[in-house]
Amino acid sequence: MSNQKFQDFYKKEVIPLLMKEFGYKNVMQVPRLQKIVVNTSLSEATQNAKALDAAAAEIAQITGQRPVITKAKKSIAAFKLRGGQAIGACVTLRKKQMYEFLNRLINIALPRVRDFKGVSPKSFDGRGNYTLGITEQIIFPEINYDKVDKIRGMNVTLCTSAKNNDEARALLKHLGMPFRA
Repeated sequence: MSNQKFQDFYKKEVIPLLMKEFGYKNVMQVPRLQKIVVNTSLSEATQNAKALDAAAAEIAQITGQRPVITKAKKSIAAFKLRGGQAIGACVTLRKKQMYEFLNRLINIALPRVRDFKGVSPKSFDGRGNYTLGITEQIIFPEINYDKVDKIRGMNVTLCTSAKNNDEARALLKHLGMPFRA
C-alpha cells in the first residue's frame, strides 16, 4: 500500500470506525497521527565519532530524511560523558514521510523481526503516545546487510492527538499495528 493509499485508508476507513466506536460527533475529534520520532543513541560515540556518523547515515537511509545530531545535556563521569558531546541522532517525520515510514514499518519491517509475535500493547505513555523499541536496524529493507558495521537499535515514537491510551490503541490497531493478544 502506497503512502497516499495509506492516508486515504485512514480517511475513508479508520475515521468512520473510530467515530462509531467512541461516539464522536465531529470528524475533528477523531485522534490522528501527528508525528513519528525515530531516535538512536550510542554509548560508543564518546570514544568513536565515526560510529555516530554511520548510525546517522543508517537513520537517513531508513527515514529518507537527514537526522539531527543530539548532544548530552549533562556531564556524567561514570559514563565518561561531557555535556555538549554528540551521542545520538534523531529524526522527526510529519505528513507524507510519516505515513510512508509507518506503512513500511507495519507492512515490511516488523514482519521481518525474528520470532515476531506482535508489539507490546502496554507501551503507551498515558497521553496517547506509543513508543516502540527496535533492536536491529537491519529489519528495514533499505539497509544493506553487508555494509553494516554493527547492529544498533532505535526507538520509534508515534505521537497521536488522542486524549488517552484507549483512543490511541484503537487508532493504531485500525491503522494495522500488530499488537500482541
